[in-house]
Order: sequence, then C-alpha cells, then structure tokens
Amino acid sequence: MAFKYIVPALAVASGVAAQFGGSSSGSPCSVSATTTLKSQADATALSSCSTFQGSIAIDPETVDNIDLSGISQITGDLFIDGASITQLSGSQLSVIGGEFHLNELTRLSTANFPSLVNVGSIYWNALPNLQSLNFAQGVQMLKSLDIENTGLASLQGISLQTAESIFIANNNYLQQISMPLGNVTKGVNIGNNGQNLAVSFPNLKWAYNMTLRGVDSVSTPALQSVNTSLGFYASSFDTYSAPNLTTVGGALSFVSDTQLNNISLPALASIGNALYLVANPELKMIDGFPMLKTIGGALVAIGSFSNFTFPAISTGFVKGATNITSTENISSSCSVLAPLAGKDKALRGKYNCAQSASAANANSNTVNDNQNGGTTDKSAASGLLIPSTAVLGVVAVLFGLL
Repeated sequence: MAFKYIVPALAVASGVAAQFGGSSSGSPCSVSATTTLKSQADATALSSCSTFQGSIAIDPETVDNIDLSGISQITGDLFIDGASITQLSGSQLSVIGGEFHLNELTRLSTANFPSLVNVGSIYWNALPNLQSLNFAQGVQMLKSLDIENTGLASLQGISLQTAESIFIANNNYLQQISMPLGNVTKGVNIGNNGQNLAVSFPNLKWAYNMTLRGVDSVSTPALQSVNTSLGFYASSFDTYSAPNLTTVGGALSFVSDTQLNNISLPALASIGNALYLVANPELKMIDGFPMLKTIGGALVAIGSFSNFTFPAISTGFVKGATNITSTENISSSCSVLAPLAGKDKALRGKYNCAQSASAANANSNTVNDNQNGGTTDKSAASGLLIPSTAVLGVVAVLFGLL
C-alpha cells in the first residue's frame, strides 16, 4: 500500500504547481497523483483549496505540526506514515474520500478535525500518545474502520451510522466503544483492548459477523439477525441479553467468559451452525434459549452448570453431534433430552449427556482464535473463533468429528 504514496523527487521549478507536482492544470488544488507536504509552509500553500482533488501525504521526515485549515474536502487519501509530528488538524475538513491513514506516529498526541463527518476508510495503527479525538461533529459514514495499538481511552468522535467492517484491537487503554450503527455489512471484530471495555451498539439490527474478545460489558438490544457467526470469547461481562435476536446464520459461541452467569435470548429460533457454551465457570444454569428450535451443526455445552433446558428442540432438530458435559450432576436435565436422540429424531448426530470430571479441564483452557502473541488477527473477522483444541478434543474423542 505504501508504494502508491512514494512520490518521485521533483526537479526544482518555479511556482506553486512545480513545488507540489502532479498537477496537469497548473493548480495546486488538483493533482493527478499525490501531493507530499514536507512542512507547515507546504500545507499553508493549500489553504485556498476548499476542495483538494487528489491525495495528500506527509513526508516521513516532517517534524512540523500540520494544520490543513482551509481545506473542506480531500477527494483522495490523507496519508501519514512515520512522521514525527505531534499535532494534526484540519478545522474545516469534513470529507476524506479515500483512506485516513495514520501509521507509526509515535509522537502524535492531538488529532483535531471538528468538522469531519465522512471518510472512505480509517486505518490508524501505532499511535501510542493519541489519547483522545477532537472530532466535534463525529465521523458518521465510512466503509472500513481499523484502529490498532493506540492510546485512545474512548472512540468519542467516531459515531458511525453505517459501516462495512469494524476492526478494533490491542488498544490497551480503550474503555468505551459506543456507536449508533444500524447494520454492518461485513463484520465487527473487537479484541484485546482495555480490561474494562464497554461495548454498546444500541441501534444495531443486523450484522454479517460479530466477534468480541475480552470485553467487560456488551449491549446489543436491537440486534435481530447475524448472518454468519456471533462469538464472545475470554470476556468478563456477567449477562448477555439480546431480546430481539431471532437468527444466527453461522455459529453462536460463548467461550471462556469468566463472569458470565446469564444468557437471555428469548426470541432466538435458529442457529445455522453450532452452539458452543464452553468454559464459562459462573454459568450454573442454561435456560436462556426457550425458542431455539434448530441447530444446523453441533450442540456443545461443557462446564460446571447444574441444570439446562432447550424446550423447543423437541419440535426441531440438532443436525450435528450433541455433547453436554458438566462437573455437576445433570442427570435430570439429560433425561429430558435422551428420548430425542436418534437418527430420525430431533438430536440426529452422536449424543452424549453426562456428568464428567473432565469438564473441569475446559475451565482452564484458553481460546484458540488463530492469534499469535495475544494479538487479534483481522482474518478472524470473517470466520469463527473456536474453542481450544483441548476443549473440542473432548468432543472429538467421544464422537470422532463434530
């Protein structure tokens, strides 16, 4: 990606157009490639450009703070990689048509864009001193949001109403994410941020995929449907409630959520793939699925619960294996399911429901979500994060294959 922003050295020539290069019209406000700014004087020379046709890059050797005042719209990208600036601002800038790219700006502490509302995409990475955003209007529209390794405590100023994908990871001080999103057409992936991270999507009705890891609270009261997978991993919230959720097209997973004691999904009727309830030590009762009728894959519950109930399964089916294993005596709950097990019955796959001391081992297993060194991989946004191989190994031994 960086290659497109490498601008060949230009011969020294008179006039502003020659200084910035790439302009076929002779105007510094319209370029065919990328204008590279080396100083605040270069930025000031563009202040008369209400609309800048093209992309703007900041030279990596730049030490001047950059103020883009005067520019209301950049049709291309705003690209800064490795510069030593501490402040970046644009008081009138409302639209960036391409990517707002900030990478390895280790000294940047101020981003002041009070008018910014519309961006093609945001990629911010390695901004350890950026602790807050001065985005008074709030960014409301973009295609992709990717924020990693920053010092941000909140994303106030990112008030998305529409987005294709959201990836927020490894922001150690991040405590709050709240956005008025209505839908997300690709995926939401949030992981390994601040220990007390609260996530709220009060208006979200539909998402293609959602994966949340290491969150302290989560609120999705309007959520109705997730097209592929919905997963919560290694989190510390005690309750998850989605009163309007009716379908999950892929897998639904609650894995290694240390404080989870209540799941309430009163309208959920179908899961296209598997249901995983694994290694949630405080979940003593599984009774939050009263309308769940069909599961297209496996039903896996491993933990220390004493009772469970899936009352609507008797009129539907579990297409894959059923494995319900607890350290506690669950014989009374198992006796309700046992008559439903069989090739031509509701529980169509291999069946196991029993008390087992080995279920305790699941409580100490960590989530294997294809991560290395505790980081979150973007690829997880389009796929299911699954429980550790040790946990699913219990099922594999019993059934051979889920």
